[in-house]
Amino acid sequence: MTAPIEAASPHTMNTYARLPVAMERGQGCRVWDVNGKSYLDGLGGIAVNTLGHAHPELVAALQEQVGKLIHCSNYYHVPNAEKLAKKLTELSGMSNVFFCCTGLEANEAALKLARKFGHDKGITNPQIVVYEHAFHGRSIATLSATGNPKVQKGFEPLVEGFIRVPLNDIEALKKATEGNPNVVAVFFETIQGEGGIHAMRVDYLKQVRQLCDERDWLMMVDEVQCGMGRTGKWFAHQWAGIVPDVMPLAKGLGSGVPIGAVVAGPKAAHIFQPGNHGTTFGGNPLAMRAGVETVRIMEEQGLLANAAKVGAHLKAALEQRLASNSGVKEVRGQGLMIGIELTKPCGVLTERALNAGLLLSVTADSVVRLVPPLILTEAEADEIVGILVPLIEAFLKE
Repeated sequence: MTAPIEAASPHTMNTYARLPVAMERGQGCRVWDVNGKSYLDGLGGIAVNTLGHAHPELVAALQEQVGKLIHCSNYYHVPNAEKLAKKLTELSGMSNVFFCCTGLEANEAALKLARKFGHDKGITNPQIVVYEHAFHGRSIATLSATGNPKVQKGFEPLVEGFIRVPLNDIEALKKATEGNPNVVAVFFETIQGEGGIHAMRVDYLKQVRQLCDERDWLMMVDEVQCGMGRTGKWFAHQWAGIVPDVMPLAKGLGSGVPIGAVVAGPKAAHIFQPGNHGTTFGGNPLAMRAGVETVRIMEEQGLLANAAKVGAHLKAALEQRLASNSGVKEVRGQGLMIGIELTKPCGVLTERALNAGLLLSVTADSVVRLVPPLILTEAEADEIVGILVPLIEAFLKE
């Protein structure tokens, strides 16, 4: 028997409020800790493990790639980078891709694109519209774009050049930018993840697309958490039938291998030129193989349809079981991106669920978040409900 995990490590920085568990292996939608205890994975590495754990086809492909070439400089062409870029442009209706390693990097690159877009038009002080409750990362620029004072506290002065507006209010957007010639872009998540699973409405997305076209702004859509099939379409904004100008991706694109991407349409695809942006590890052969294989397996195994079907089943079951509980404000989300908002902060449910054999997270203080692998079955969804609902009910009685 392995010794219990300490609550904090003496050698790693104290940047995470870690739970007292260490995972050792995974298979499908289950993981096992170092003591052999099994957990149903309702978190998917926070929307990362698209194919679950140890998917045999992905494992074989990555093993083969490790034996051939893990990394080479971006001084040289990487064939799978071109293959993955071509696939992403086909799926999105856009034209060019920049590869990096994380969602933060992808969002940072989007912000740079917007500023360069403005400067190329002669705007010396470009400004970008961002949203309340947004989360785009923890670098100085992306946390400035983020709409969470807790994330920003202690890191001031923040980067200037952001205009913040509420969600789903086109008149508020127009009013905040009225007569301002410095606005260059609107930047948002189609469904806010860390902000509490709040979605942009279809009609609002269409209105923003029209406004960006009218005013020559870039429409920049952060699909880092809600993209890559999670809602039942490749990208969540596609439910509105629109195409953005810039789309950061990461998380689920590599099924656990670190990868990020910025997909750009014609309006933004050629803003960056050699020397404007770069990254040492972005586009490396291992990550590109992970991305190529992830998309291939998703297509062959029908995982978008599965996310839509199983997600609808899971959401309906949660709604039915929790409908009469006054402590539950709302069950919301789409596909396998679901939030259960309670009437009081519920951070304790993360460890209680862990003890009960279920991995999940709590975001925005009072929202239980479920973003499991896209291979989740209806039986596993029912298992999530069976574990989670009694925990929520017991908590709300306290």
